[in-house]
Amino acid sequence: MDRTNEKSEAKGKGGNKPPQSDKPVGFLQMERIQNFNLLPKSVKRRINALKRLQLQSANIEAKFYEEVHELERKYAGLYQPMFDKRREIVTGAVEPTDEECEWQSYKEEDELAADLQKKAALEEKQADSASAVEPKGIPEFWLTIFKHADMLGEMLQEHDEPILKHLQDITVKFSEPGQPMSFTLEFHFEPNSFFSNSVLTKVYKMKSEPDAADPFSFEGPEIVGCEGCKIDWQKGKDVTVRIVKKKQKHKGRGTIRTVSKEIPQDSFFNFFNPVKATPDGMDEELDFSLAPDFETGHFIRERVIPRAVLYFTGEAVEDDDSFEEEDFEEEEDLDEEGEEEEEGDFNTTKDPPPAECKQQ
Repeated sequence: MDRTNEKSEAKGKGGNKPPQSDKPVGFLQMERIQNFNLLPKSVKRRINALKRLQLQSANIEAKFYEEVHELERKYAGLYQPMFDKRREIVTGAVEPTDEECEWQSYKEEDELAADLQKKAALEEKQADSASAVEPKGIPEFWLTIFKHADMLGEMLQEHDEPILKHLQDITVKFSEPGQPMSFTLEFHFEPNSFFSNSVLTKVYKMKSEPDAADPFSFEGPEIVGCEGCKIDWQKGKDVTVRIVKKKQKHKGRGTIRTVSKEIPQDSFFNFFNPVKATPDGMDEELDFSLAPDFETGHFIRERVIPRAVLYFTGEAVEDDDSFEEEDFEEEEDLDEEGEEEEEGDFNTTKDPPPAECKQQ
């Protein structure tokens, strides 16, 4: 079973929900059925019976996903020894044996010509001799992964890189039985000069039950909220803000003083300070803002952690999100062919590209 496709892109429907209407949900559902009111009363009655069956099915599906979550938690324990060994190799805590390092790559060897193999061996020998210090473990393992994974690379800023060189591991923990469904991403850092935290966490809260107001919209577990953590930055090391200095002149005395002000700036570490939902829940705008955050958390959990070495080498294949671009091009072609537009509804001048969503 492919869990990635099974539970929707980010396990959250943020940003994809239809606009809310003042009409009751039940009324909207009736409107979706053409001429529903014209159906014979006996047919409507049978449709109501089918809806009751549909609701029972949704409740069973919710239980199914709860058991899937328990299976994930169980198998996470089976994976953990391998992830622990991976961390030890990456950090240089242990040196793998010759047997553990054996890896056949016949395809690559066949593709390389003999002279290129010799050249590569010579360059490798020269690089080894030029290195005065033997590298420990696999340097910049997770930073390289961030650069290779497009979704993470988009969040990465140049001032983040020196910090992520100290990242030793990323792990996931699932909620215990009987607790509300959730998972926690843990980012483990070695001691560094940027902050005192050894672990940064991000908790994703999930729900796996039909909404009482709209039970037929249930499509499996969805992320309904997330919580970051406080980063204990060392003085002057907070990369989520920049210092701007301004000169102010006193109106009466004419003296000038310099005032420093912190201004937020883009950084991967804003990931640990997500927008928080209000007690009344998430409105449509907030829901849309959190959708990329949910997608990133799901991506790290489902793809990056299990396949880290393949993202490091660049072998992991990510799906290119080109579908929307193709649709956009087709729409442009239709406009050029003279599709009729209602007057006042369409501006023939090109609109500027939408502003990129940034984490708060």
